[in-house]
Amino acid sequence: MAHTKIGLRTGEALVEAAPPWSAAEPEVVIGDLDGPVGHAIANLIGDQTKGHSRIFALLNCDVQVKPATVMVSKVTVKNEKYTNILMGTVQAAIANGVLDAVRAGDIPKEIVNDIGIIISVWLDPSIVDAEVDFELLFKTQREATAKAIHKAMRNEPDIDWLLANQDKITHCFHQMALDGQV
Repeated sequence: MAHTKIGLRTGEALVEAAPPWSAAEPEVVIGDLDGPVGHAIANLIGDQTKGHSRIFALLNCDVQVKPATVMVSKVTVKNEKYTNILMGTVQAAIANGVLDAVRAGDIPKEIVNDIGIIISVWLDPSIVDAEVDFELLFKTQREATAKAIHKAMRNEPDIDWLLANQDKITHCFHQMALDGQV
């Protein structure tokens, strides 16, 4: 059975708890495997870069999720503890977030073998010096992954909302700069 093409979708989300290291801010690109997203996934997996390894989202070793999801770190990975957290708790959380998106109907089950996801992952570098609550980290990364996928698949926010709210929203780091905190 042929599936309806989804083309290419993008989304992002921010989920955070109190500790700074808990913030999850994924950006996703979702699309058909026989299109640009599929080509990008093949290139990412086949062209590894030191400090920015590209890995599939796994529930555990030997259990890859569907749709095929490639994780890429936004931070240059230089520390073994950081690597273990990224490729442990965060990888498991992202895999679960992908499956949550399928369960929620954001990604139809009928197309999971025909589309792929690239997820750009934020894991705060301060995590290597923090006393980490791994359950909290798992929760924020999982929730943010599902939220970013939801927004991508529903084309949110839509242009009407963006135009109506453009002057009501100030980028938080820009505001910090305006307030002399940068």
